[in-house]
Amino acid sequence: MMLQHYIEGRWVAPSREEFVQIDASNGQYIGGCSSEGLDFTAILDYGRRVGGPALRQMTFRERGLMIKKLALYLNDICQKYYPLSYQTGATKADSWVDIEGGIGTLFAYGSLRRQVGDQHWYIDGEPVNLSTKGTFVGTHVMVPRQGVAVHINAFNFPIWGMLEKVAVNWLAGMPAVVKPSEVTSFLTEAMVRDIIESGILPEGSLQLVQGSGHGILEPVDSQDVVTFTGSAATGRKLKALPQLIERAVPFNMEADSLNAAVLAPDAAPGTPEFELFIKEVRREMTTKAGQKCTAIRRIIVPVDYLEEVQSALGKALSKTTIGDPRAEGVRMGPLVSKKQQATVRARVERLRQTAQLVYGDLDNFELIGAEKSKGAFCAPLLLRSDEPFQNEDIHEIEAFGPISTLMPYRDLREAVALANKGKGSLVSTICTFDAQTAQDYLLAAGAQHGRILILNRESAPESTGHGSPMPLMHHGGPGRAGGGSELGGVRSMKHYLQRVALQGHPTMLTQVT
Repeated sequence: MMLQHYIEGRWVAPSREEFVQIDASNGQYIGGCSSEGLDFTAILDYGRRVGGPALRQMTFRERGLMIKKLALYLNDICQKYYPLSYQTGATKADSWVDIEGGIGTLFAYGSLRRQVGDQHWYIDGEPVNLSTKGTFVGTHVMVPRQGVAVHINAFNFPIWGMLEKVAVNWLAGMPAVVKPSEVTSFLTEAMVRDIIESGILPEGSLQLVQGSGHGILEPVDSQDVVTFTGSAATGRKLKALPQLIERAVPFNMEADSLNAAVLAPDAAPGTPEFELFIKEVRREMTTKAGQKCTAIRRIIVPVDYLEEVQSALGKALSKTTIGDPRAEGVRMGPLVSKKQQATVRARVERLRQTAQLVYGDLDNFELIGAEKSKGAFCAPLLLRSDEPFQNEDIHEIEAFGPISTLMPYRDLREAVALANKGKGSLVSTICTFDAQTAQDYLLAAGAQHGRILILNRESAPESTGHGSPMPLMHHGGPGRAGGGSELGGVRSMKHYLQRVALQGHPTMLTQVT
């Protein structure tokens, strides 16, 4: 099966098979894709000429209702995507996050129509008096940019990764060109086909590019917006492209990061917080086989609790059943591909040069309903570094799989210093029942983290967890995490709007806005 592009209002087959997509569990062929020969100038121009004007003719409220209608449509048929998701290595629980979590984001952004109103512009803040007699005032108005949003997405969330971005640009009034990962884009294509078939979106609002997308950023201009989700190394290369710099193209980057979970001194063995911490770390190590940009990579605990944490985590991880997600009883599937498996193994070996492997084995583990030779399986691995301030590798090398490193601290100051050695992270968790400890951690570590979860016995019952970005909360982080910002409700919509400082007589400004 050749995967197809949806560009310039039609489905187009690739000229050749450049990339092959396979089932992560059994190695069976799924399809092939390529972006070779595509005219990206024409594709982006189509979005600007056709999709942009159609969306801008609608008010924010009308676009919000459109997004809600699409969410309802996709929600009714969402079960059809699960069998495809299993082919990526995702379990049913993993798939729920990707599929129904993505649709839930559409619902969340559709509901924002009540905040932004039934007009074609958005008033940002209160009016400002600019004169002594009040006859000259100013206000800030935001209007849709007249370009296209180009979304370059990662392999781990083929549906959520698309929907969490397009929901925002559609609400703002911009069309999108989506370039999913060439590893799992078959799942993205399946949903795009249903979106197009629904007829809910104006033509030109959504285009899909398969394959590597090499050259897709060549024709971008100042009215366009580029978003990237993926590795920090690739993101930095794209961000530095001359055309993006010369044309001042907005570039929003969300990259992998070495996220930390900190067990506070008050969360001693035997407390509810200790048990919650173990449960949270195990879940974050094994969900999506650890292939999440928000997964816990560094486990920072008081030196006096180090042995207890290691023992408890080992017991928790031992309950993880690995295999084909379609097999009964499987709790963790494979990595997305054999190539990813090889990359993870290589990085684990690098980490083992300076850290001790204290739980798990790269080769010796049991599978359910699968064969190691055919699938891209990796067991949960726990490493330990007793001198984390002398070991830079554990703060710099990310094995993008079910792998995390345990390390001790002597006081909260050291815990903060270790967390901050990640040089910018999407999220960190502080597990504590002490408000002063949480406050001290926020003030000392907040500048290096995009989100902080305070986990304890009171928040846990309804907590969405360390690794789950929420639609109406900021998602992004400084430094290595990319310095970008996604989601966050109305805040995120502003990336696709142009702020205009509007000045004049108050009567005129009232009539205009």
